[in-house]
Amino acid sequence: MAHHQNNQNNTPNGFNQSQVVVVMVPLPAQGHLNQLLHFSRLISAHDIPVHFVGSPTHNRQAKLRVHGWDQASVSNNVKFHDFQIPPFPSPPPNPNATNKFPSHLQPSFEATTHLRQPMADLLRQLSHKARRVIVIHDSMMASVIQDVASIPNGESYTFHTVSAFALFLYLCEAIGRQAMLKELHVEIPDDTPSLEGCFTNEFLDFIAAQYECQKLNNAGNIYNTSRTIEGPYMDFLNRIGDHQKHWALGPFNPSTILKSGNSNGGRRHMCLDWLDKQAPNSVIYVSFGTTTAMKDEQIAELAIGLEQSNQKFIWVLRDADKGDLFSNEEERRAELPQGYEERVQGRGLVVRDWAPQLEILAHKSTGGFVSHCGWNSCMESITMGVPIAAWPMHSDQPRNTVLITRLLRVGVVMRDWAHRDEILTSLSVKNGVEKFMGSKEGDEIRKRAADLGAAVRRSMVEGGASHMEFSSFIDHIARY
Repeated sequence: MAHHQNNQNNTPNGFNQSQVVVVMVPLPAQGHLNQLLHFSRLISAHDIPVHFVGSPTHNRQAKLRVHGWDQASVSNNVKFHDFQIPPFPSPPPNPNATNKFPSHLQPSFEATTHLRQPMADLLRQLSHKARRVIVIHDSMMASVIQDVASIPNGESYTFHTVSAFALFLYLCEAIGRQAMLKELHVEIPDDTPSLEGCFTNEFLDFIAAQYECQKLNNAGNIYNTSRTIEGPYMDFLNRIGDHQKHWALGPFNPSTILKSGNSNGGRRHMCLDWLDKQAPNSVIYVSFGTTTAMKDEQIAELAIGLEQSNQKFIWVLRDADKGDLFSNEEERRAELPQGYEERVQGRGLVVRDWAPQLEILAHKSTGGFVSHCGWNSCMESITMGVPIAAWPMHSDQPRNTVLITRLLRVGVVMRDWAHRDEILTSLSVKNGVEKFMGSKEGDEIRKRAADLGAAVRRSMVEGGASHMEFSSFIDHIARY
């Protein structure tokens, strides 16, 4: 195993026998890498060394895209382990697929199962030097960390990258506990969508295999959420009777952003300079995350709808990530209607590179977010007090839409999941944007979003519920 020999003696300075160390094992997709990298920063702030495990390409991706904080400030306490995995196909996304799940990433997920051996070697090496080795792994990476069971001072925690609400629904269906719902007074809208059309069969098989491994050794479950947002669902998860603790340790993303805007040490993104010139709450931010590939026809309708709404906007127009961001294949560049960017100049900004989403959401000029409702984006938007116009695409997104729009009431439905196979017309986009940004109903939702964001931020300061839950988790893993 020559490929990780050089890790043998690189333990952080001051590392000693009495110390607890944490090993982070993310799934190699942006929303997953990002959440665990933010979490690494929070844990390392408690003087606990963190080891972040992945392939060279995915670790590079995680570091390249970090935003909201200065990466240099924590790199001393977070050590990246670049473990080789076999080459994997990295095909482009297919915008015309009927199922919008990013099946083109599947080969990269399968390839990461080869991290098991170097991971086992790292765990054994750390177990000789530390009092306890805490493994925090993405729920989709359980097979990679299964050797923790053979480490006497090892302990593993499952990180669920979805909302507590999404997992709660999944468990309700699995065990059919309608009675418990009544007892807990948890309201679930009758028309909450099923998981049909949310995943590919291939990925469901992958999930099933991971859940089998997870049963072997799980000391608890971690969520990037806050009791302020999802208290009832966290209570349910803790009462469900699996005798495992469920921790709400979020939001992992920073709740306040460095005002300079160049939080990761680079040059400030031009879209932030543009936002500086706009009125408060006047701009709608449009972004569908890193796993969405839209049909050309839909992109054209969205473009015309934004133009006709006469609303200020920032639109991040990028194709879905490939499994390997750095492979040299040509990127698809979405075509906009002839002369479009000239016509919307001054009112609309089309961004085709990586955009600093946290900084955009934190900006006072941003008044709404047209989003796919990936959990990362939901948490960032809630933390910054920005309401969401939901346009779910796949995975947990249709169910997050129910949480955002019906239960928390900090958003509206832009695109109904039931009509996912149809093109949303420019007229629907125009009407949706106008209602969201320029109506009494929109203003009420904006106020609720601002209030929820403020409550979340209050819960994170000393004495607040989120701060206390995080401290109790740190005390728990560092216990003697």
